[in-house]
Amino acid sequence: MRPKATVLTEQELEIMKVVWRSESVTVRDVYEDLLERRKIAYTTVMTMMRILEDKGYLSRDTDPKASVYRPTKPKDKVVGGMVSDFLNRVFEGSAKPLLLHLVDNREISAKEVDEIAALLKARKGGK
Repeated sequence: MRPKATVLTEQELEIMKVVWRSESVTVRDVYEDLLERRKIAYTTVMTMMRILEDKGYLSRDTDPKASVYRPTKPKDKVVGGMVSDFLNRVFEGSAKPLLLHLVDNREISAKEVDEIAALLKARKGGK
C-alpha cells in the first residue's frame, strides 16, 4: 500500500486556501467560491473535503443542516512544509539553486532579490 501523501495536490491546496480565508466553511461555501473561477462538481468538492479530513487537514462538526469544516493546521505551516518538501526533492534541500533558477529565468525581479537580501541581512543581525 502507498503511504499517505503529506503534500497537498493542486486541487486540495485550492480548497484549503478557501477554508483558510473563511476559517469555517460548508461544502457549499467552498463549491460556490470555486465555481466563480472554474467549473467543478459539488460532489467533487465534497469528496475532496472528506479526503482532506482523512489526511488531517480539516476537522468536521456535524450540524443538523450541514457539516462545518475548519482547518486543523495553519496555512504558514502547511505551505512551509510543501516548500521544504519541494526543496528536498528537487534541489537536495538547498535554496540557492532554486533562487538562481528564478533569477536566470526572470521569474524574480532585481527588486525582489534586493528585498530578500535585506530580509536575510536583518535576520542574520537579529540572531
